[in-house]
Amino acid sequence: MYLATVDRPTGVVDRTRRVAPTVLALGAVSLVTDVSSEMVTAVLPLYLVAVLHLSPAGYGLIDGLYTGATALLRPVGGYLADRARRRKLLATLGYGLSAVARLGLLAAGPSLAGLGAATVADRAGKGLRTAPRDALITLATPAPGLGRAFGVHRAMDSAGAFAGPLVALGVLAASGQAFDAVFVVSACFAAVGVVLLVLLVREHRGPRPSPAAVHPRTAAALVRRGPLRPVLLGATLLGLSTIGDGFVYLLLQRRESLAVGWFPLLAVGTSLAYLLLAAPLGVLADRIGRRPVLLAGYAALLAVYLLLAAPWAGLPGLVLVLGLYGAFYAATDGVLMALAGPLLPAELRTTGIALVQTGQALAYLASSVAFGLAWQCWGATGAVRVTAAAAVVTLTASAALLFSRRARP
Repeated sequence: MYLATVDRPTGVVDRTRRVAPTVLALGAVSLVTDVSSEMVTAVLPLYLVAVLHLSPAGYGLIDGLYTGATALLRPVGGYLADRARRRKLLATLGYGLSAVARLGLLAAGPSLAGLGAATVADRAGKGLRTAPRDALITLATPAPGLGRAFGVHRAMDSAGAFAGPLVALGVLAASGQAFDAVFVVSACFAAVGVVLLVLLVREHRGPRPSPAAVHPRTAAALVRRGPLRPVLLGATLLGLSTIGDGFVYLLLQRRESLAVGWFPLLAVGTSLAYLLLAAPLGVLADRIGRRPVLLAGYAALLAVYLLLAAPWAGLPGLVLVLGLYGAFYAATDGVLMALAGPLLPAELRTTGIALVQTGQALAYLASSVAFGLAWQCWGATGAVRVTAAAAVVTLTASAALLFSRRARP
């Protein structure tokens, strides 16, 4: 009966309408950390392509590494967090590693090898922290209110994502377009995020599980667990249709011939839509079901690809693309975790969430590299058209998996 409330909850008790202090504390940490990460994300594509003259295929490799290369670290970190019951500790290590990686970008200079190592270290930190953080949210929130909790957390997270590019734009203007200054300020924000995590977030102290409950064999068996398996497969398929923010913004910048100084504002537009829609869509997912909202988000991503392949120009089209892109994130990021979390046993919650995130990250790695190669071979428009066709296939197949009888708890 508990799991039956996952998709279409009924009789929701009043306390599910309140957001737990742990969620708000983690939201504050994510807000500050996202200012740091989005400062770098907003300028790194332009820095690599316009300053270092990296080819689309080369950028696709770096971008894939940025999100996917450390994916295998996620389940390892998740399992260790469950085994030691130290989810906050693993999250702190992850946030700290990302903070150090910001300084690594500064030390790398124009070296592609150095930049690659720094970005991998940054994503290793994200791989360590994301699953423990999301597990803490699920363990602090009743199942019927998870959509709301993740929506509030992601709204706070996206507030930082909204501010980050603006801070980067201000730093570039004040420093005479010095990218190194952006990396230094970003590292300072990341350090503040670590301090907030240590001071504000409490560790979840549940009953100690038996050794057999948290064991490599039981962790590996999660991929065969009832309704989780189609969710895991569906999420991985959907990840194959995601090409990454940098490519979307580079396509828009070239289409509209935007000046270098305005490039970070593209991420601001996406983050504003994400900020406005994350909490409402989380509440909607609790009410009508998380699967339809998740799939609608990927339908919005498909619409973005179709618009990027269409012949248009001007501000209205630009605003529409960024709005749909923000809606995609608002309908998918937290909603997927809210869908997967209650399907997992509490003692292996972090491990299971990490497995879902790993599937998506590995798929992202493949799609990002493939899109960069397609751009180099067939041009930007041809690459987008191929990606849109692939998105139709993955969306259809994922819908069949997510709404199958086996996917029902």
